[in-house]
Amino acid sequence: MATNSSLKNQIANKGNGNQNTPQGYTVKQLMSASSVKNRFEETLGKKAPQFMASVINLVNGDTNLQKCDQMSVVSSAMVAAALDLPIDKNLGYAWVVPYGNKATFQMGYKGYIQLALRTGQYKNINVIEVYEGEVKSFNRLTEEIELEFEGKESDKVIGYVGYFELINGFRKTVYWSKDEIERHKKRFSKTGFVWKDNYDAMAKKTVIRNMLNKWGILSIDMQTAVTTDGNAVTQDFEQEDSGLVIDAEFSEVNEASEGQQEINFQDGEG
Repeated sequence: MATNSSLKNQIANKGNGNQNTPQGYTVKQLMSASSVKNRFEETLGKKAPQFMASVINLVNGDTNLQKCDQMSVVSSAMVAAALDLPIDKNLGYAWVVPYGNKATFQMGYKGYIQLALRTGQYKNINVIEVYEGEVKSFNRLTEEIELEFEGKESDKVIGYVGYFELINGFRKTVYWSKDEIERHKKRFSKTGFVWKDNYDAMAKKTVIRNMLNKWGILSIDMQTAVTTDGNAVTQDFEQEDSGLVIDAEFSEVNEASEGQQEINFQDGEG
């Protein structure tokens, strides 16, 4: 396992940094360290400067992230970079979320859709809210659902439905009632931090993530997304003669595993 000694030495030469952060240096200082900068450039190429700037802007605009171990912020951002997903909160592809003094990587439902489409195996994929009055019939065994959008009675959301069709013709529809979403949230969301401001997005993510995990085609990127989603990521950056080396460890921030998942991945926030 590599250590952070070389990175810490680089940062020490740049000054004392922000003493309010657990490790005493800012995300901007981390991003200017050659080992970190080189890793992002190796991963993103010409897009690296813009992505790194977005990480700095994200932290500068979030006081909770500023209180986190800034290496955990960089490590979480590195996961998003490896998946080529933006971390802009407004886009909803991926988030860097504070949990205590650690930042964690969180996938958004749009991120899962993006990774699915990149496989080239999906003809259609979507997840939507279902409003009161729209469900005409639902078979719990086959999960076949008949929706009548003209039957909408109010703006009250009663559930969420996910759907995909592969290019080989295989189709799958999954419906989760609002009560099922709530039970899942209470069981697996340790803090509810992301759910508070992004309930619909997190509910859609819950549906599409479980649907793809049970019925979809799991690419390497998709497996990476599921294993890191909702977990604290610790990466050590170190320069060696042979080039840049990064070791990563994942620590759970949730209290239980998703029993329904087919490939035994730990479940995170949604």
